[in-house]
Amino acid sequence: MADATGGALGVRYVGTRVNRVEDARLVTGRGTYVDDVVLPGMLHACFVRSPFPRAAIRGIDTSAALALPGVRFVFTAADLNPDVKEQWHTSMGPMGPETPRPPLAEGEARFAGDPVALVVAESRAVAEDAADLVDVDYDPLPAVVDYLQAESTDALVHEAHGSNVVGEINGLPASALEDAFSSAAHVVRETIHQQAYAAVPMEARGLLVDCSRATGDLTIYAATQAPHEVRLFCARLLGIPEHRVRVVMRDTGGGFGQKVMVQRDEMCVMLAAPKVGAPLKWVEDRRENLLAAGKARQEHGDVTMAFDADGLIQAVHIDFVADSGAYPTPWPVMTSAAVGMIFPGPYRVPRSGFSAKAIYTNTVGRAAYRGPWQFESLAREMMLDISARRIGMDPVELRRRNLLHRDELPYRNPNGMTYDSISPLETFEQALEMLDYDGFRAEQAAARAAGRYLGVGVSNYVEPSTPGFGYYGTEAATIRVEPSGTVNVYIAGGSTGNSLETTVVQLTADALGVRIEDVNTIQGDTAVTGFGAGAAGSRSGSMTAGAVGETATILRERIRAIAAHKLEAAVDDIELSESRASVRGSPSVGISLAEIAGLAYFQPQALPPGMPAGLEASARYTAAAPSIWVNATHVCTCEVDVETGDVTLLRYIVSEDCGPMINPNVVEGQIAGGVAQGIGGVLYEHLAYDEDGNPVATTFMDYLVPTATEIPVIEYGHIETPSPGPGGYKGVGEGGAIGAPPAVVNAVADAVSPFGVTVTRLPLTPSRITALLEEGDVP
Repeated sequence: MADATGGALGVRYVGTRVNRVEDARLVTGRGTYVDDVVLPGMLHACFVRSPFPRAAIRGIDTSAALALPGVRFVFTAADLNPDVKEQWHTSMGPMGPETPRPPLAEGEARFAGDPVALVVAESRAVAEDAADLVDVDYDPLPAVVDYLQAESTDALVHEAHGSNVVGEINGLPASALEDAFSSAAHVVRETIHQQAYAAVPMEARGLLVDCSRATGDLTIYAATQAPHEVRLFCARLLGIPEHRVRVVMRDTGGGFGQKVMVQRDEMCVMLAAPKVGAPLKWVEDRRENLLAAGKARQEHGDVTMAFDADGLIQAVHIDFVADSGAYPTPWPVMTSAAVGMIFPGPYRVPRSGFSAKAIYTNTVGRAAYRGPWQFESLAREMMLDISARRIGMDPVELRRRNLLHRDELPYRNPNGMTYDSISPLETFEQALEMLDYDGFRAEQAAARAAGRYLGVGVSNYVEPSTPGFGYYGTEAATIRVEPSGTVNVYIAGGSTGNSLETTVVQLTADALGVRIEDVNTIQGDTAVTGFGAGAAGSRSGSMTAGAVGETATILRERIRAIAAHKLEAAVDDIELSESRASVRGSPSVGISLAEIAGLAYFQPQALPPGMPAGLEASARYTAAAPSIWVNATHVCTCEVDVETGDVTLLRYIVSEDCGPMINPNVVEGQIAGGVAQGIGGVLYEHLAYDEDGNPVATTFMDYLVPTATEIPVIEYGHIETPSPGPGGYKGVGEGGAIGAPPAVVNAVADAVSPFGVTVTRLPLTPSRITALLEEGDVP
């Protein structure tokens, strides 16, 4: 194999199961998270949070808290909130509708957990004790809890907004499809409901802000997915130049979208830090995370699907409504619209329409979570199974008749989304072959005859990864060959469990023809890395590949030119391999990268005429496509105990097309994590509120997450269709969480189908399953 300049490459690291370079640090407990950072004189912050879902704040007495030894400050909105009431922006623009986003609740608390005051003390324990002593005079008000009733109630979450509708976007209305629905052989209508659940990263949110007394410069240690976004946001919030804010992202214990944007709690810490005269740390505990870090899902869709006599889709429509909570972030209307736009999925759908609406409630705000538009796949795939049973057709056969074929690509869905470089039918057939679908159906029939209820669920999805618009569409890299010959790569993002460290090292080692052990990466420090959007939208693999490729091309040319000059050979005859440049056909004639670096730094007079000293290059990649499409098929089998409602997952298969894999271990790890979250969202997790708006799941005793004993061994199949992006790579971070829920739901629904019940509402807890079965017919 040859590189882009003709130089033959030696060991190829990309595409192999290279061990993760960060694991030695992380598995031995030497990772550095925000709570591990300790600075001299550091103070600790703790929030006073509203116990009411909605209440007027009549007064706040901080005297008892301030009298507690060790307490330094108690901030309220009057002390902390900026004088200018404006819509706080991200680098992508406004974070939502034109409603205020006060750092601390001002005048009114709008959900249980709303931050009302900030206590600063010499230890976290003292700060927590002092928070209990802050006396807030609340006047409870009627709360808007049920988003289904929010439009018709007189109570408003934000009176200044004028309604409880955050916003809405309408595509083709259902009335425009009435001719297709009225003439179709089969029309199926159902309302699909999904409950609220949350990202629950292993490390909750955290921030340590160190404001220099001498200069006023800020150094922020952040648990974030986007350190440069934190820097820009803080500079705008405090009204200071960007160069006076440095953000350091070391290890971050998961983000899943929750840590992409700066939320109100982090705003408070940023605003308070310059006032306290010492480094200020806030680390969220698990209760706070479940109470105030943001929810996801909590939505429903009224779905209509029309089929002809052969089961071919004629038209589809979805009316989608999402609960956005009190302070949603980011852009809830945009992500709601994405549900409608992508709803046709990887199927041949001639006509489609949608409406999408986001609703305010007095609950925690909606936050981004792994596949924010995931509902489109859940609703569509559940409806395909429901439709297949009503038509009298096997769900697999119904899908097979409607799935897009490669020879139909590029394919423009009726909502204007153009798919290319995907393989829906191929992943579908591969997954079914891995299962032995016909064999399972025979096993299922035998089990039913013996009184056991097995089920199989299938789901297909297609999603746009690697958004190529705005600041998401560009990424920078700097590569420096040090005088020792060691290669250091500087990338904006950092470690959130997505193994960007290993990915970048593999890409760079191949791009420069160096040994992988000679490559290091420096990430997540805004003082030394180029601006980048961080980990979001399954963008990291493709975008870092582009940035490394652009930069390595520049540096490789210089390395080969220096080697050719030293070896008195033609540049085109220089090959780079194993951290060495050699002459093609004469491998013994060569020079090491360390020697080349020595010439570049210490003997600039020995370089080719016009060659600059040193070996460092920076470049920026800009995506050409607005998105890169990814697809997969998930297959799940289960057994349902019809007496107890307990669900046991038996097998789980994923056939994924994420293009060529940079590291199969990393790809499969990303899929496995998403699948586990999807399983949790169907069978266990529920961020529930009672009818008055009180949260009832604020610990892991109440908010159940799956453990290793509940997750089956995941079996992987891979189809590789190169994308139009760098290296043909695609995003893979969100797919597991998108494809898993409908596969699990459909498996459970299939298992209980002899009882004549229709599954339309999540989560599928044992009590819900037994209640469904009690309504059904005994087979």
